[in-house]
Amino acid sequence: MRHEYYSYNKEQLLTDPKLPLFCLKDNDSVFQQMAEQMVHEIQANNAKGEKTVFICPVGPVGQYPYFVDMVNSQNVSLKQVWFINMDEYLDENKQWIPMDHPLSFRGFMERTVYSKIKPELLMGEDQRIFPDPNHVEQIPELIEKLGGVDIAFGGIGINGHVAFNEADSEMSPEEFLAQKTRVLPISPETRAANAIGDFGGALEDMPEYCVTVGIYEIAHARKIRLGCFRNWHRAVVRRAGHGDVTTDFPVSLLRDHEDITLTFTEYVGRLED
Repeated sequence: MRHEYYSYNKEQLLTDPKLPLFCLKDNDSVFQQMAEQMVHEIQANNAKGEKTVFICPVGPVGQYPYFVDMVNSQNVSLKQVWFINMDEYLDENKQWIPMDHPLSFRGFMERTVYSKIKPELLMGEDQRIFPDPNHVEQIPELIEKLGGVDIAFGGIGINGHVAFNEADSEMSPEEFLAQKTRVLPISPETRAANAIGDFGGALEDMPEYCVTVGIYEIAHARKIRLGCFRNWHRAVVRRAGHGDVTTDFPVSLLRDHEDITLTFTEYVGRLED
């Protein structure tokens, strides 16, 4: 039996959701909003002489060209900014895939973000962080040292995961939310969805392991900003906004966060093309 919320139109979707939902015109609007949120937070903290700490995704990625343009055109200093990237794919030995691999998140950030920002504005390399499969304790310790995360940005996976915190029906919500940065296998559903969306459907070449920032670190950020823009996000947004809280759909565990939003596009809000 199909769940009723999967049949909701946009107006029903935005009526009394279980977490704050916002609908924008198109993908560019969602990405531009995310970039603006990044820059505004940095500018506000710079003005107070305070550091800025973000958890950042590579997926969504459309915000980064806008972010780079805003930083360069407005001369926004990133010298007191820390980017903690959510995750990275691992090889069969559970080590980072090479930066020149087409799926490497480290390679993407270097090519698309760091190399495009004016050198005099760019933060140091030690402030561009990726979870290390050999030192998974590094990120929780760094976040504590820095005084917490200002904003965790991200998308939502097809099974409701945020970063690579995959669904696990055998865990209680409390157990799930206690998970910190770690190495784990990627679920078949996630590998298939990512192969279609990011790798031309080459499922057999998709990595089977990853290292991910934990749901604990994301849940303890001061703000959480999520964005959805793919066609299969139609079901994801409906379940996130109106389904039950369950470890089968991890984003639902973040609903009680005091400052979380999920923004999607008109395209996602429609039931059919």
